[in-house]
Amino acid sequence: MSSVASVHSLWTEAAELPGKIPAPRIEYVQLSPTLIILGAAVVGVLIEAFLPRRARYYAQVLLTVVALAAAFAAVIGLAAGGFGSSKAHLAAMGAIAVDGPALFLQGTILLVSLIAVFTFAERRLDPATHGKRVDSFAAQAAAVPGGEAEQAAVKAGFTTTEVFPVLLFAVGGMLVFPAANDLLTLFIALEVFSLPLYILCALARRQRLLSQESAVKYFLLGAFSSAFLLFGVALLYGYAGTVTYAGIAEVISDGARQVDPALAGTMGNDALLLIGGALVLMGLLFKVGAVPFHMWTPDVYQGAPTPVTGFMAAATKVAAFGALLRLLYVVLPGMRWDWRPVMWGVAILTMLGGAVLAITQTDIKRLLAYSSIAHAGFILAGVIAASQDGISSVLFYLAAYSFVTLGAFAVVTLVRDAGGEATHLSKWAGLGRRSPLVAAVFAVFLLAFAGIPLTSGFAGKFAVFKAAAESGAGWLVVIGVISSAIAAFFYIRVIVLMFFSEPKADGPTVAVPSVLTSTAIAFGVAATLVLGLAPQYFLDLAGHAGVFIR
Repeated sequence: MSSVASVHSLWTEAAELPGKIPAPRIEYVQLSPTLIILGAAVVGVLIEAFLPRRARYYAQVLLTVVALAAAFAAVIGLAAGGFGSSKAHLAAMGAIAVDGPALFLQGTILLVSLIAVFTFAERRLDPATHGKRVDSFAAQAAAVPGGEAEQAAVKAGFTTTEVFPVLLFAVGGMLVFPAANDLLTLFIALEVFSLPLYILCALARRQRLLSQESAVKYFLLGAFSSAFLLFGVALLYGYAGTVTYAGIAEVISDGARQVDPALAGTMGNDALLLIGGALVLMGLLFKVGAVPFHMWTPDVYQGAPTPVTGFMAAATKVAAFGALLRLLYVVLPGMRWDWRPVMWGVAILTMLGGAVLAITQTDIKRLLAYSSIAHAGFILAGVIAASQDGISSVLFYLAAYSFVTLGAFAVVTLVRDAGGEATHLSKWAGLGRRSPLVAAVFAVFLLAFAGIPLTSGFAGKFAVFKAAAESGAGWLVVIGVISSAIAAFFYIRVIVLMFFSEPKADGPTVAVPSVLTSTAIAFGVAATLVLGLAPQYFLDLAGHAGVFIR
């Protein structure tokens, strides 16, 4: 009772002395990229509520594109103002880091999202329904698949324009995730971008049941990973008496921290540190799609609408690897000898598992899913380097990989038959003769995934493997090269299938996209070739952005 009374008296005294309550200090300019996106998402919800249905699509697309472009301009402005280097600091009372890696990753996420919006907005690929153009998303998301309500919505020409504010909420969470500087902010950001993704995965216009199944699997496994991460946060708080990154790192390094009487029995307990750190890492490795936390990836990539798959595959990886880097390099640098052997094992399993399992796939989206798992392993090689070069190589690889992935999934949306997208590999036979340009563009993306010289994939792999080798992880690089060779087999197999097989008479057609999807694909090709032919400027940019504020 006495403790309750003392707490009550503290509140009473604070209320009587308003001058003693510190007001939160929020640096709105430094947080402007995130605030612009979340503000636009709220406006998007209001558009859904108050604008007539016929006007929503154009208003939402315009709002989303303007918001993403404005937020990207804000990131460029902050970087030009020195917030990525000399003026790097902790904003929002220490909850958000404004530094080089945060701005680089936020800029990449925003650019990827801007290109992804073009594929979301595409309305030329599916045949018109009842005289009205449709997109990749369900006519009425809440309707039972195949039920009367859905049939009525299709007949009326409805479209789910809510996908645009939902996308913006996901982007807002992704912007905070790699910049979070305490464990609670990290968890909140994780939920803010995960929940919209669960919804987006369930909204495919065709194959509604498969789409909803993928969303349920993603939600259930995502809830497990969130629970692991939250339990890890609790254990790390018990160990250090704080959830801030700097506070935990300080206790790990020298234990020099004032002991909270309520936590005196647990602070400094290494068992809490090791188990808590492992659980938080598990939560992040799930989002990265690393083995053995990859089980959701192939099913979700296959079932989700293809524009959503492309956005997830690119943007989620950037955000999750950014958060993983910050955790390992800012919170746990004093435990390097503990986490490096574990990450070695995860990286080896991820590289080999993704490459070997991809060989057995017969669906192009599942093949790209296992490919993304293998690439997560290659990126982990740069993370394990635990050096300045390791950070910059990971930043470069993430940027290069994102645009290749987005372009590849944009191409997948073009190859169609009577049932919608023709994703079975057998249907891609002879595509090079049926549509040489589309097949050639897809071949460029596949060669970049394989790491062939003169593509961005080669520059990225060379950078992460070089950083890993210089840090003493030579055997990891050897395994990475072997995995790359295995992976090259199934990429080349698809190219051979497209150009050296006879097209079937009942084969799929290649839809003619609007300027939206064409822009997304063209940007992907340009980024792949520029980052492959002249990577030095972008490697230097990633190098300058590779210093975390502590």
